[in-house]
Amino acid sequence: MTRLSVNINKIATLRNARGGNLPDVIRIALDCERFGAQGITVHPRPDERHIRYRDVTTLKPLISTEFNIEGYPSGNFIALVLSVKPDQVTLVPDPPDALTSNAGWDAISHFDFLCKVINQFKESGIRTSLFIDPKPEMILQAAKTGTDRVELYTESYARNYPADPEKAVMPFTEAARAALDVGLEINAGHDLNLQNLAWFREKVPGLLEVSIGHALICDALYFGLENTIQLYLRQLAG
Repeated sequence: MTRLSVNINKIATLRNARGGNLPDVIRIALDCERFGAQGITVHPRPDERHIRYRDVTTLKPLISTEFNIEGYPSGNFIALVLSVKPDQVTLVPDPPDALTSNAGWDAISHFDFLCKVINQFKESGIRTSLFIDPKPEMILQAAKTGTDRVELYTESYARNYPADPEKAVMPFTEAARAALDVGLEINAGHDLNLQNLAWFREKVPGLLEVSIGHALICDALYFGLENTIQLYLRQLAG
């Protein structure tokens, strides 16, 4: 079964809108685990507009499933990850002011930089994943950086799924096959939801993990958090 990692950034956004500690990000992360999530994802940004660096350090000793920290590998981010030592770090090419992730790495242009950063994390025993577009040439180049996994950027799949599910998923099926051929493990994330998740899981070979935040938290407003996590797990179970 493909594992579900819940991205709790949106919970932190809601907390930060009013100050204080409501909702309690830490408690909700632990509740997500209790309700069946197999991982927790956080994406601290330089302005700390949602997840704060102190949230990350507080969460680490409390998370009993997989802890995944994603973000752009700035000096401060690298220092945070090396200090916290999560199970996985997912590197994304977001500029500091990005509203949300909107592209995968150009692993050709940034090859030397990525090799250096990934080597630092691997020396500390942290599994690495590169956020990447479903392009075989980028997958092949990503493998040369030494990364353990790639996270397929699924925005285009989600956008095109309503009109033609088969066509929408085809690049991801091909990208996954290319990744498996060169020994990379496969994650995915961005705009996956209850409508498009099962088809993606069925058609993408070797899919180990999906990271879902925005859609899942939106669904939880209607269905409740525990029920929503169970609904997503069912989509992943087949």
